[in-house]
Amino acid sequence: MKRLTDSERAEKGIPDVLQDTGVWNVWECEPSKFNWHYESEEQAYLYEGRVKVRAGSQLVEIKAGDYAVFPTGLNCTWEVLQTVKKVYRFV
Repeated sequence: MKRLTDSERAEKGIPDVLQDTGVWNVWECEPSKFNWHYESEEQAYLYEGRVKVRAGSQLVEIKAGDYAVFPTGLNCTWEVLQTVKKVYRFV
């Protein structure tokens, strides 16, 4: 797991609001499909790629430039359509 420096965040175009909220981790994933359970709330900012996340009957598409919050206890299925690069943290 890699932690971004201030210059790396600026280079990747991550919004200032994220820079002021603590340490963020980097995650990358190639196209795939998998189930996921959130033990705690995750805040994430995608700076590359596109995914569809399904929770029950709700389907949400998340793409580069989107900020998402996944609540504690969420069970969902991720379908990575284009390689994803995101920064995230658990709160």
